[in-house]
Amino acid sequence: MSLVIGALTIGLILSLLSLGMLISFRMVRFTDITVDGSITLGASIAAVMLAAGWSPWTVTLAAFLAGMLAGMVTGLLYTRFGIQEILAGILVMTALYSVNLRIMGRSNIPLLDTPTIMHLPEQWLQLTTEGGQGLIILGWNVGGPDISALIGSAAICLLLSWLLYRFLLTHFGTALRATGNNTRMVRAQGINNKSMTVFALALSNGLVGLSGALLAQYQGFADVQMGIGMMVWGLASIIIGEALVGKGGIGITITGVVLGTIFFRLMIAIALRWGLNPNDLKLITAFFVFVALVSPLVLKSLRKKFKKTMPYA
Repeated sequence: MSLVIGALTIGLILSLLSLGMLISFRMVRFTDITVDGSITLGASIAAVMLAAGWSPWTVTLAAFLAGMLAGMVTGLLYTRFGIQEILAGILVMTALYSVNLRIMGRSNIPLLDTPTIMHLPEQWLQLTTEGGQGLIILGWNVGGPDISALIGSAAICLLLSWLLYRFLLTHFGTALRATGNNTRMVRAQGINNKSMTVFALALSNGLVGLSGALLAQYQGFADVQMGIGMMVWGLASIIIGEALVGKGGIGITITGVVLGTIFFRLMIAIALRWGLNPNDLKLITAFFVFVALVSPLVLKSLRKKFKKTMPYA
């Protein structure tokens, strides 16, 4: 049960990364590789500030703003300097590796016995259970820290998902979504599509940086290598979410991204439980992404063959 609770918690935390990639990858059609660097940026800032005694809420907000700054730089490189989107992301991601090392001063910062956002629900849990010893779920005794981390990450994920949903329904949010669908129409309406792209990338990487801060607080450390492959993770979560709930309105899309991230993390956890070598984790992740990308095409081909063989079905 602890394995499932842990997978759910990490899935909820990383769903913020997937929501950020939803903005850049799906809404403004921008392949943003900055993600691999901005998630580590958020984690490194959170670790350094928490170690210095800052409030967990202040730390998390600072990580969000730092991620926005990284995304803004990528957007400016693309819109103002005419650098291709992939190259702009690569430049910022490469630079962030050294920036993160500068911030942390070393490659890894532990957060043992440091108050974090994940510890805050423990106070509520201590009031509702006997000394915060935990809960009995389906006959399994789940520890208080695991439950409190799950509650905290779920509350933050639900709140930010709702805020993002409300924002995307506003006039400004509609203009942002239209920027990726029809640039000429957006310009005809008097909207600066370049400024919209910069803002979208800033918001996207802000959510990614926030996800990195929460991940560092949950895992109890920040590492300069923790962002490698996170773009692939977010892309896989978006594709799996679309396969789970289909394509629909903004609310359905956001729900699908969150569910896809949780489901993807559960698959990884099950693979590790079955004895997968942790060194092969990135290989298995790439395989899951390949399956998620190919499955819709295979299913579409099978439907066509079925209709040809069964014309009246």
